[in-house]
Amino acid sequence: VWMVASNSSETPVASWGLWLLCNNTCEKLAVRSGDEPSLKAAQAFMVLSIIFSVIALVMFIVQLFTLEKGKRFYITGAIMLVCWMCILIGVSIYTARFTDGIDRFTSFHHGYCFILAWICFCFSFIISILYLVLRKK
Repeated sequence: VWMVASNSSETPVASWGLWLLCNNTCEKLAVRSGDEPSLKAAQAFMVLSIIFSVIALVMFIVQLFTLEKGKRFYITGAIMLVCWMCILIGVSIYTARFTDGIDRFTSFHHGYCFILAWICFCFSFIISILYLVLRKK
């Protein structure tokens, strides 16, 4: 739920995100033909951010047990910076192109996943910087 459409009594009537539009039933998110590449790019970068986040977790565990103190977490910090960039690009594309709503709805606001994506953006940057600082300890 990246965006939520409401009626006059502020009751949610529809929600949509990167893939689906749900209004009693869920269907594939239909966007204008000019916005299709932007939606595909946002989807791709958000999936890449999840993949890099999982890779960073695995590398953290591997580095924790295999490398000596001065060399730990350097690779994990770099991978988290790549994750941070993917989140930045994906959420920025979505913010620039899709937060103005869908044509058939007039009243809408941001959903919880949109807000969580920006929170993840902040935390992934903080974590990557911490990894790069902790490698020296």
